[in-house]
Amino acid sequence: MKIKILKPGLLTTIQDIGRHGEMCHGIAHSGAMDHLSMKLANWLVNNPLDAPVLEITIIGPTIQFSKPMSIAVCGADFDLFLNGEIVFSHQTINVKKGDVLEFDHLNSGARAYLSFAGRLKLPPIMNSYSTNLTAGFGGYFGKELAIKDKIKIKDPRVENLKKVPEKFVPKYSGNYYFRCVPSVESDQFSELEKERFSQTHYQVTPDSNRMGIRLKGDSILTEKAPQIISSGLTQGSVQITPSGMPIVSSVDGQTIGGYPRIANIISADLPLLGQLRANDKIRFGFVSMELALQAFEAKQTLFDKIIG
Repeated sequence: MKIKILKPGLLTTIQDIGRHGEMCHGIAHSGAMDHLSMKLANWLVNNPLDAPVLEITIIGPTIQFSKPMSIAVCGADFDLFLNGEIVFSHQTINVKKGDVLEFDHLNSGARAYLSFAGRLKLPPIMNSYSTNLTAGFGGYFGKELAIKDKIKIKDPRVENLKKVPEKFVPKYSGNYYFRCVPSVESDQFSELEKERFSQTHYQVTPDSNRMGIRLKGDSILTEKAPQIISSGLTQGSVQITPSGMPIVSSVDGQTIGGYPRIANIISADLPLLGQLRANDKIRFGFVSMELALQAFEAKQTLFDKIIG
């Protein structure tokens, strides 16, 4: 069975949970920016939660199916049409041979995840199917999907219909608050600068991508921050550049960096980074490690409740 890309969209790639244990070799984690939406899409078609999916960014693709199967879309809110008829995200969709799925207007969020009830027939690299666009490997020949590309899916299935309860469907407002814990160089910033960081309403710039979220707002002074030796970065590391503007490292980001890190976004809030788009507004706030752990456990409990 194959799916055919009739229109590729702005940036459509194959992603999964990412590559673990390779950052020490200079290889980015990659994977879905919003892994919770990816897992929900897989749950709706009875796949392993970490199975590869299509990550769809801002402008969605048009896709044709060659055989019956079940699919699901979670994450960003697109208007979806199957053969010209409206269908809905966050629930199982059954398609037939020749059906065409179109991602139309994006209402909120930035990235959606399309799962297939079957196995993508692609070779894993370093135990992952994720596309690393910077290095050009993984996924579909290491690249974003293009018109006329065909992806083979082994053992397609038609599953019973499921739906994410409406109260659990995420809403994306374009105005967000990210909780943080102190990072390695936090103490090198004055209390005044840390307060400025937590009180500023930042705006996401158009040059943000899977490597990093670039922000603009009030400048954070770094004149007194000493030069540091480049060291490890993870998703959610907030670096302050010489211009005083923050950059938030993301899944395809460099594995080491030399800008001082003022904060790290807590794990519970990381999936929301995948739903940021240009001109969205965000704020940061420091919380205790205890609260960060409680938030992570609460997020996991909620997810377990959704999938039953």
